[in-house]
Formats: sequence, C-alpha cells, structure tokens
Amino acid sequence: MSKRSIGICELCSRGKVETTIHHLTPKEVGGTFLPTAQLCIPCHKQLHSLYTNDELGARLNTIEDLRKDEKIHAFIKWIRKQPATKLINTKKSHERRKKR
Repeated sequence: MSKRSIGICELCSRGKVETTIHHLTPKEVGGTFLPTAQLCIPCHKQLHSLYTNDELGARLNTIEDLRKDEKIHAFIKWIRKQPATKLINTKKSHERRKKR
C-alpha cells in the first residue's frame, strides 16, 4: 500500500494535493531501492494508464523524461489548471491495451 501525504506533485507542480510515492523505475523492473517521486493521484494514475512498467523503467525513469514525453504532456498541461480536489477517471490508452 502506498503512503499518501499532502504536498506538491513533482510532475504537474500543483500544490496542496494528495500525493503518493511513485517509483521512477518500477519495483517490478528492479526499482525497489531506486529514486522515487511524490505524484498527485491523477498524475500517478495517468502514468500507469499510458505506459507499461517496462517503458517507465527503460526510458521514462526521471521527472524530466516524463515531462518531455508527448503522451503525458497534454495531460500535465490540463491537470495544472484543475483544482486539487478534482477527481478524474483514467482509461488505458489504445496502445497500452494492445501490449497486454
């Protein structure tokens, strides 16, 4: 179970939001003791909806790399304008569903 706290999301930079710990290299691909980031719940859910753990571990294992990626860029731009209390629904991308 992930620990939650109130803080600033390291991905979208919104403040006073509920955050969870995101392993920048997923634990499933060897990231148990590697760096983590505090992400708001919408950003965390969106990342795992768009990308496989293998993708996150291989090419998207820093906040900078995540911010540069085109699949998440539009979401970050949108979520920055949303209030901290906004709940969102996430759907897996078509590409992500095909990889299963």
